[in-house]
Amino acid sequence: MSASDLETVLADLPGYLDRNDIRFHKVAVTDTDGIMRGKYMCRDKFLSAARGGFGFCDVVLGWDSNDKLYDNTKVSGWHTGYRDAPVELDLGSVRPIPFEPQTGLWLGSFAGDYADACPRTILRRLAAKAAFLGFEALGSAEYEFFLFDETPASARAKGYRDLKPFTPGMFGYSLLRAGVHFDLYQELLDTFAAMDVEIEGLHTETGPGVIEAALRYDAIGKAADNAAIFKTYMKILAQRRGLMATFMAKWSADYPGQSGHIHVSLAERGGDGKPGKNVFYDPAEPATMSETMAHFVAGQVALLPELLPMVCPTINSYRRLVPGMWAPLASNWGVENRTTAIRIIPGEKSQRSEFRIGPADANPYLAMAAALGAGLYGIEKRLPLPDPIDGNAYELQAQGKAGAPLPTNLADATARFKASKAAREIFGDTFVDHFAATREWEIREAQRHVSDWDLARYFEII
Repeated sequence: MSASDLETVLADLPGYLDRNDIRFHKVAVTDTDGIMRGKYMCRDKFLSAARGGFGFCDVVLGWDSNDKLYDNTKVSGWHTGYRDAPVELDLGSVRPIPFEPQTGLWLGSFAGDYADACPRTILRRLAAKAAFLGFEALGSAEYEFFLFDETPASARAKGYRDLKPFTPGMFGYSLLRAGVHFDLYQELLDTFAAMDVEIEGLHTETGPGVIEAALRYDAIGKAADNAAIFKTYMKILAQRRGLMATFMAKWSADYPGQSGHIHVSLAERGGDGKPGKNVFYDPAEPATMSETMAHFVAGQVALLPELLPMVCPTINSYRRLVPGMWAPLASNWGVENRTTAIRIIPGEKSQRSEFRIGPADANPYLAMAAALGAGLYGIEKRLPLPDPIDGNAYELQAQGKAGAPLPTNLADATARFKASKAAREIFGDTFVDHFAATREWEIREAQRHVSDWDLARYFEII
């Protein structure tokens, strides 16, 4: 948004609030783990923040998903005094909240000294880089999530064991389930449509109570906003119905993990502000994959082992990366191949790459930043594309013929990320050091924990 356009929006903002009957103003930022944090502002405070930004305690970048303070980060910590970090509001991000009357939601990004560690800013810088190279970066996310007939209180009381799924059995693409619970499905479609988060497809997946939602593609910055809003408000909607939704990568050893696939493409920049022709599409090439797309995918394949923590950020993410669980185990690609880490989807309008490696627990800003940043790196370096995988990548992986093996745990993945020259070139030292420190903290927290598996395996026998 140009300075003159911004001034026009700011001048009209009081009228916009009045015309849309907005009396309650919510502002939100996203932390390192992709969790939306926010607060209400009164009208005068909101109008002031819209023009000059506002301060948000920097602890949001200095604690984990359990609000436990990091002891190893420089961006935020006791040494900063947990001062207010500057936040700039994105006035174009406003969304109505249908079930909260007279309420608007605006998203913000950390600025100043904190911008280099802000997930939303990292992605938007890469989108700007794509624009500098002559491209419009587009993206979308699709999420699997499990629903339970539980509340936060009941799940805690049960120790997260013996939870009751929303529906029983293995029943993917079930019209029966969707018909019985049509009111839930229609509420999801209507609510997110009203929030400008269009759901392209919604269906049951294989597993008790599991649903998959594919979000419509958009400019990649907005696509990540949509993904963050979807995950947050899906959980809110579920709890308002007396249910619980989880996006953790793998909650049970008995069922496949939950994916958060990321789709990315590049288009020509249109003069009317809309994306032009898909530059990944070339009908004269195999799989209709243009030279630009070949370099882009080459970058993704080359850097995936180094950027994996941005896509698989938790200890639990790697519970999903095991043989036979519909999750890739090596850095490779294939055309319409759902056993590879990166799936190429051909088509004049649909030509794109899909990061199938992604779990549902990833921060959408960072997962999309990894997918886009690696691809742009491949274009800039003109990296050659390795041969595709034909057939079952899992079987080829066992034979050592499916590409570079991916790290199998967060500790190894974080060490590779921290040492990656490419990661530092793409995202900057501040982000790499901060994000690596947060993952090292996560690893230490996990190492202190005694699991049910430990007790069952060792308590009596060892």
